[in-house]
This record gives sequence, structure tokens and C-alpha cells, in this order.
Amino acid sequence: MNALVQQVIEGRARDLGDGFIVARILPYATRRMVGPFVFLDQMGPAVHAPGQGLDVRPHPHIGLSTVTYLFEGAIEHRDSTGARQVIRPGDVNWMTAGSGIVHSERTPAPERAQGQRLHGLQAWVALPAHAEETDPSFHHHPAATLPSITLDGARRTLIAGSAFGAESPAKIWSQMFYIDVEAEAGATVALPDDHAERAAYIVSGALALDGQSYHAGQMLVLAPGARAILQVTAPSRIALLGGAPFPEPRHIWWNLVSSRLERIEDAKAAWRDQRFPAVPGETEFIPLPAA
Repeated sequence: MNALVQQVIEGRARDLGDGFIVARILPYATRRMVGPFVFLDQMGPAVHAPGQGLDVRPHPHIGLSTVTYLFEGAIEHRDSTGARQVIRPGDVNWMTAGSGIVHSERTPAPERAQGQRLHGLQAWVALPAHAEETDPSFHHHPAATLPSITLDGARRTLIAGSAFGAESPAKIWSQMFYIDVEAEAGATVALPDDHAERAAYIVSGALALDGQSYHAGQMLVLAPGARAILQVTAPSRIALLGGAPFPEPRHIWWNLVSSRLERIEDAKAAWRDQRFPAVPGETEFIPLPAA
């Protein structure tokens, strides 16, 4: 550890079913959030043979926005607002659950027929208390609409929020940044220093910071206010993220997030009794877990 790095989080393997393995980064036992980010998974890389694919049945969310971003492959999103959208590498699917939404994620038919390699990130961004019960919505942002900044041997794509003088078109509810960095060996990557909480997750490759080496699968949580410049030591993909912390903690139970425990209990009962809106064209659903 060094003065710039408060904590190093190692991704933990989680099986989402049918052998689809993710690396769970957030939440962590001693670090529940970074800015408004309350959840981060690295999906894959996974290879689906012809006839196989991802099948995440309809399930509910409250109090957050889900952010899907792919490096390889495709996923078809459907939700209870009626949205139906295939996401491909470099695009952003931004779904705001607010007062309650239900969605599914599946491999599109053409990719299921021919097989595909799937790799990406899924994040949950908690909503501030005043926006937790906002109306649910879904927005798709094609790759071409996202700001891209190439500097010092690294290409930065601004997924959400603001950084480096640019702003993403994704609608956000609190101060934050989320950046996909593709870097060559020898590149330098400075993190935005105008956000209270910041982290760098190494998707692939390796880097050094303040004389210490770090590898793929590690998230570096950085000290606030300190100037941090990553020295990329191998071709790498890095996710930079963070923002302003919330004044109150967030509770997470399954897919439900809220500043109020009683709100989560209400949502659990609503899902158990099937009082959430349905996803058009879907009849399956994931039952409420026992614990």
C-alpha cells in the first residue's frame, strides 16, 4: 500500500447460474461504495458455444441505475417500461429503476445461434435520497455519442458523468465519473482530481502507481484530493470511477437498493406478491430469494 492508495480490492468469483462467472468488485466487506457506485461486476470474458447464451430472467430493482457496458459480445435488454434494446461493445445501456422496474438480460437470437464471446462491466449507481422514487426509465447511448479523449498513449471513453472537460450524454442524478480506458504499455493516465472519491479497476493488463505494481482484477481505491497518475506497464483496459459520497448509507438486499430498510421490505413483499410491473413478452421470473 502507498499514500495514494487507501485500499486494494480483489475481484471475487461469483456464479450467476449456468456456469456464467463474474468477478464481484463492489460491494466489499470494508468498502460498500465508491462515490455513488454501489455495485460493480466484471462479466466474463466468457465463451458461449452455438446454442448457448446468457439468460437472466426478469427480476426487480429499486433505488438505483444499472449501467451495462460491453467490450465484446451482445446482450438484449427488455424491461417493464417496454424498452427492448440490444447493446454492443462501446454502447451504454442506462436503466433507472427509481420507484421500481423489472428487466431481463439475454443473448440475442443471432449470437445465440452462432455462439459468442461475452465480456463487459455492469455497475449499479445508487440514486440520491431525493431521487430514489423517481419514475423508472431506460436510455441507450450508442458508442458514437460518447466523448472520447486520446492523450499520452491512452484512449478514454466517458461512459457517464464529467471528466477532462467533457460530459457524457447519460442522465445522472449526482456528481460522478465513469471512464473506459484503453492504454498502451508506457502510457500515463491521470485520474480526475475534482471528485471526492475515486477508484481504478484493472480489467486487463497491469500498471504501477507511486512505485507499487498492480495487476488485472484489482481495484485501487485512491486517497481523496491526491494527484494520481497511473503508469501503464502492459497493454491494459482500466475502468475509472467515482464521485461524491452520499450523506447516508445505502442498504442492499438482492437487487434492491435504498436508504431506508423499510422500503426494501416493501419491495420484497411486492415482488413476492407479483405486484411489480411485468416485462412485455416475458413470462418467466426469478423468485424472491429465501435469504
